[in-house]
Amino acid sequence: MRAPGKYVLFDVDGTLIDALDNQRTVWGTWALRHGLDPDEVYRTALRTRPMETFAEVAPDRDPHACLDLLHELEDEDVRTGDYTAFDGAAALLAALPTGSWALVTSNYEHRVLGRFARTGLPVPEVIVDAASVEEGKPSPVPYLLAAERLGARPEDCLVIEDAPSGVRAGLRAGMTVWSVNAAATASTQTGAHRRFAALGDAVRDILAFASAGAVPPADRRSHRVRPGDRPPAAPGPDTP
Repeated sequence: MRAPGKYVLFDVDGTLIDALDNQRTVWGTWALRHGLDPDEVYRTALRTRPMETFAEVAPDRDPHACLDLLHELEDEDVRTGDYTAFDGAAALLAALPTGSWALVTSNYEHRVLGRFARTGLPVPEVIVDAASVEEGKPSPVPYLLAAERLGARPEDCLVIEDAPSGVRAGLRAGMTVWSVNAAATASTQTGAHRRFAALGDAVRDILAFASAGAVPPADRRSHRVRPGDRPPAAPGPDTP
């Protein structure tokens, strides 16, 4: 039986679903439509949010028109692109108790549902998407809203992320944060309490947390990160 009040909050793209090639394709197509270098645009998009990307790579273009085209390309990719779930994702989500987990994504819910349908992943009761909040990651707001909707205390939540901005969001929400898929994202994921090279490597420990709230003593953190705080210094490499 699951210990009361233990919850797992998942990022989606790069964490549960391998969407890296899709993102590169979408941004590449967007860049070519504007006569820009696809590689340069993609490198910028990896470290900025869309409106910031437009301001940097196409400052003379209407940002709202740029965003409309990006959304059009992303929606088309959801319908026609190839998607795969990371190893362990399907079994992990199926094993989690109903009501004990949520998705917290910077994408939009209709795209998440489309990708989950394509990959056969189960859908939780709670999804916090880009339309749910005014402040996106690295703000703690998306993760705090997910906890609120689940009826959870932040300190009882485990965040699973692949990107530095998501790691910071979870830490600032006062949650335990584990990062996954470092090999896929080439990210150091600074500040996460634990780091796993692949999602599959973390499945056993995620289920242990969800079922008993057990976090290995070496990974416990007494410091609660408040909004605006800097994340704690990254620990040394973990051996899950």
